[in-house]
Amino acid sequence: MNARTMPPDANATIETEVAIIGSGFAGLGMAIRLRQAGMTDFIVAEQADAVGGTWRDNHYPGCACDVQSHVYSFSFAPNPRWTRMFARQPEIRAYLEDCTARFGIAPHLRFGHRLASAVYDDARHRWQLTFENGAQWSARVLVSGMGGLSRAALPDIEGMGTFEGKTFHSQQWDHRYPLEGKRVAVIGTGASAIQFVPQIAPRVASLALFQRTPPWIMPKPDRAIRPVEQWLFRHLPFTQKLMRTGLYWMLESRAFGFAIHPSLMKTAQKIAFKHLRRQVPDPRLRATLTPNYTMGCKRILISNDYFPALSRENVSVVTDGIARVEPDAVVTQDGTRHPVDCIIYGTGFQVADPFPRGLIRGRDGVDIVDTWRDGAHAYLGSTLPGYPNLFMIVGPNTGLGHNSMVYMIEAQVEYVLRALQTMRREQAAAIEVRPQIERAYNAQIQRQLGRAIWSTGGCRSWYLDPRTGRNTTLWPGFAFRFRQATSSFTMDDYYAYAPAAVPLAHDVRGAHANASGGDARLDAASAEAT
Repeated sequence: MNARTMPPDANATIETEVAIIGSGFAGLGMAIRLRQAGMTDFIVAEQADAVGGTWRDNHYPGCACDVQSHVYSFSFAPNPRWTRMFARQPEIRAYLEDCTARFGIAPHLRFGHRLASAVYDDARHRWQLTFENGAQWSARVLVSGMGGLSRAALPDIEGMGTFEGKTFHSQQWDHRYPLEGKRVAVIGTGASAIQFVPQIAPRVASLALFQRTPPWIMPKPDRAIRPVEQWLFRHLPFTQKLMRTGLYWMLESRAFGFAIHPSLMKTAQKIAFKHLRRQVPDPRLRATLTPNYTMGCKRILISNDYFPALSRENVSVVTDGIARVEPDAVVTQDGTRHPVDCIIYGTGFQVADPFPRGLIRGRDGVDIVDTWRDGAHAYLGSTLPGYPNLFMIVGPNTGLGHNSMVYMIEAQVEYVLRALQTMRREQAAAIEVRPQIERAYNAQIQRQLGRAIWSTGGCRSWYLDPRTGRNTTLWPGFAFRFRQATSSFTMDDYYAYAPAAVPLAHDVRGAHANASGGDARLDAASAEAT
């Protein structure tokens, strides 16, 4: 059955070769490349009523990208119409909608399909998917494009449920609620808060910003893209390619400080402190906003208006820990009551636990949450032993602190595409990464991370799994090294199964015959550490 045709019986199980979950950069990128490769038997499940992923869900005031527009876009779909160096949320969402139309993805999309469970059927070598709307699919291959920034994280604070005013997380911003004249509490000082706080501070009666740890903030080199530049990008596309290449290598150079020589971060730290000193004249407030850890240990943020917003007379920065929430106030551990009408949580996402329990169950019904009880891990951030034919895009240890995630997404998409082409060529019903290959790869990743700024900078961040302290989020080096590591698909890294569950030759050869395939990939992934 072609994935684009729906049977008249809505209760029937839809059969498809590939099921993609999510329609953000990851899901759309996978779908576009499948079509370009001539593979049309796939469906994209989207829980919402439109594409866009995090750029659809996050629409708080001031929402924008902190990576330059020209690198925060698909290499195969440059956008000469960007209006700013750092695109804002509506423009990025419009870009993804344009890609959907331009590459003919709309017929493959199924909106209103929130995944309830995905269970691997070992006998049939297929994933059985159930959605909250009652739809059921059967797919040979399951590609997760759900990403790590899709599930909002809320703090565990006593009395949160007793608050009688308005509350919402920045991801679920309520634009209908009038902030004018309100007493507002903002909990969290991460990437979202530094964007929306300057937007709402002039509108509210008072704003209490509850800060646990101040972030390092660099100036934001943002500006409007001039009409003459847009004309060049439209009529001389190589000019935009040059711009993209220059920006990529400028950003890539920052990996030296993050992962190779963390001592270099001290130089960048001086720039950030100069930015703070120039924008915050009050020495007491400046001390409150000065981090006590090495720059880069937590996510580095960029802003030109955050510090001025905190210097406003109607804004206060509260550093005492929160003891509890009462019906009309936030109470800090020193006993001070902060009466508020509205609480906004800028507390980020559940990065360490990207999948809720019961969502994905692999061989023998094992829940991926149990597989990851000691922290998330995967081979090349993509495949996991015990979960045949499951591919993750933006999986464990694929995040970046220095460059564009779209670059990493494209690298993984190409790896998945090569895997599917190899499966088709060798008539494999299923493939599963070998446990020893995946273990060796992740041991190497953790060794490299142990020398990086995220482990040596003197802080705890959302990059680290709260249960183990291991960094399960970031890639430990240059982004181009990841692309090298994913540039070819080696079947020797995998078990391969024929339709009748008879192992193919790649399984018969035994584990000892394929150590070289995994080791070569590890060498490519870790070359920058030698």
